[in-house]
Amino acid sequence: MKIVLQRVKRASVEVNGRLAGAIGRGICLLIGIEKGDTVQAAEFLARKAVDLRIFPDAEGKMNLSLADVGGEVLAVSQFTLAASVKKGRRPSFDGAENPQPAAGLFDHFVGLIRSAGFKVETGVFQAAMDVHIQNDGPVTFILDSKS
Repeated sequence: MKIVLQRVKRASVEVNGRLAGAIGRGICLLIGIEKGDTVQAAEFLARKAVDLRIFPDAEGKMNLSLADVGGEVLAVSQFTLAASVKKGRRPSFDGAENPQPAAGLFDHFVGLIRSAGFKVETGVFQAAMDVHIQNDGPVTFILDSKS
C-alpha cells in the first residue's frame, strides 16, 4: 500500500463536475492499493498518517499531529501509485489490486480514520476525478507499507 500524503490548507475532489468531498486544513491522502496488501498494512498506514507530527507548533517546528490541529482528511483512491515504470514508456499496472478487494481495503482504511474521530471525505472509487489541492508548505511525504 502506498500513500502520497500532502499537508493542505484545503483540498477537494470533483467527479463529473460535481463536488464529491472537500476539507479545510489537514491532509490529502492519495492511496494506491497493491496486490498482497493486507488489513494490517491499512491499519499501520492509517495510524501513521494521522499520527505524523507534520504541522508547525508556535515556533514553526513540525511538532503537531493532525489531532493536535483539529485537521481533516481527504482520501482519494489512486491505482496509478501501484504502477511500475521500470520498463519501456508505458506504465504497467500488474501490481495494482483488483477493484473489488481494493475497494474493500480502501473503505476499511477510511473507516479506521473516521473511527479515530477525524472528519474524512473521499472521492468516488474507480471514477475519473479532479483533485484540487492547496499544498501547505509544500509538505509532502510518501508512505509505503512495505518500507
